[in-house]
Amino acid sequence: VSMKITSTADLGKVIRSKRKKLGYTQAQLSEYTGFSTSFISDLENGKETAEFGKALFLLQLLGLDLMINDRGGDV
Repeated sequence: VSMKITSTADLGKVIRSKRKKLGYTQAQLSEYTGFSTSFISDLENGKETAEFGKALFLLQLLGLDLMINDRGGDV
């Protein structure tokens, strides 16, 4: 399944959904990764200042890929 991510809220929803699908609590994910539960909660709630490197790590850990598609045009 692919989804267009246009906001931090969208990314958070995907992470929360996958975590729950795998049967993990935020506390379990926190214990495994060493990230605080408040960071995981902030990320899942779309907090814009969440650390991107940690977010990428969690995506990979949950079996999710982040892909960039060039729509063309100027940046």
